[in-house]
Amino acid sequence: MSDLTPFHLAFPVHDLEAARAFYRDVLGCRQGRESDTWIDFDLFGHQIVAHYDAAAAARGPLVNPVDGDNVPVPHFGVVLTMTDWDALARRLKADPDTRWVIEPKVRFRGEPGEQATLFILDPSGNALEFKAFADMGQLFAT
Repeated sequence: MSDLTPFHLAFPVHDLEAARAFYRDVLGCRQGRESDTWIDFDLFGHQIVAHYDAAAAARGPLVNPVDGDNVPVPHFGVVLTMTDWDALARRLKADPDTRWVIEPKVRFRGEPGEQATLFILDPSGNALEFKAFADMGQLFAT
């Protein structure tokens, strides 16, 4: 997995300043370039770009059931090491403003693909998932 290159993802937000505060201050992303309509962030080595879209707040949620939870669709995130996932989960649990969809838990316990996972919403309602595997070889388990 050391040959992986960073992914790039652009997503809509209805408030750039709220996005800046969330991604930079809450998630700890380094901020990159910006303009009046977008901001680049470094999300654990990946380039994500918040693009202003005034209509972003009006979209309703869609969910699919996964292992007893209603998982928001679409969502994005990063597979972290267990150490980094634990640190992020603790930081988010300590923040009273965290908008939880699914609080930190282990999914598929004892099955192929067992993983630690959590889902949160950014200020524009974009769903993010952060997950980790005790055995990274289970990432694509069938």
